[in-house]
Amino acid sequence: MQINHLTRTYRYDGIDLPVPPHLAGEPGALRAYHATLYPPILNAEIVDAGVSGNAHVMEYRRAVGTKG
Repeated sequence: MQINHLTRTYRYDGIDLPVPPHLAGEPGALRAYHATLYPPILNAEIVDAGVSGNAHVMEYRRAVGTKG
């Protein structure tokens, strides 16, 4: 039996986002940090996109809808 350690990767619009080590364990703070790079992340939902290689991918997906 082999144990593989996965790193968590955050992705938005096909771009892998940086994860500062001091924010890796705080999802709310990490979302705020990513929103400084891409403001629509504040209204996006986070979806588990599965495992790709040695990374567990979490993807921010924009909310689709109409204003009004």
